[in-house]
Amino acid sequence: MAENKTQATGASVDEFLAVVEHPVRRSDGSRLLALMSVITGQEAQMWGPTIVGFGRYHYRYGSGREGDAASVGFSPRKGALSLYGLTAAPESAGLLGRLGKHRTGAGCLYINRLGDVDEAVLAELVRAGYRHMTTVLHDG
Repeated sequence: MAENKTQATGASVDEFLAVVEHPVRRSDGSRLLALMSVITGQEAQMWGPTIVGFGRYHYRYGSGREGDAASVGFSPRKGALSLYGLTAAPESAGLLGRLGKHRTGAGCLYINRLGDVDEAVLAELVRAGYRHMTTVLHDG
């Protein structure tokens, strides 16, 4: 079975964020780093070359594929901020309705910039997502 491409690395989160080309994405990335660090109580870690993740959980699919992934995280991509692990918790649907300008797809939450959303609601999404990914989905 193929190995998961997105694995935790030893790369520096601060160095990654420092070279994000777009100044708003770079600033929003730093703000997300602080927000997710406080809420999760976890140290940020690079997952692959472009995802900043917090915590980890083990997944196992019916197909037999399994691996580890960040419990929650983000990537300041060129087109939008991609946030991971925030849409799976049962309470996410109600929170997303109050978040502000965003879109979702393939298990991700996409926002153009933090100024487009209610950061208090975003914090609740991070809290709910982290709790869900580390307790409900936790496999050891």
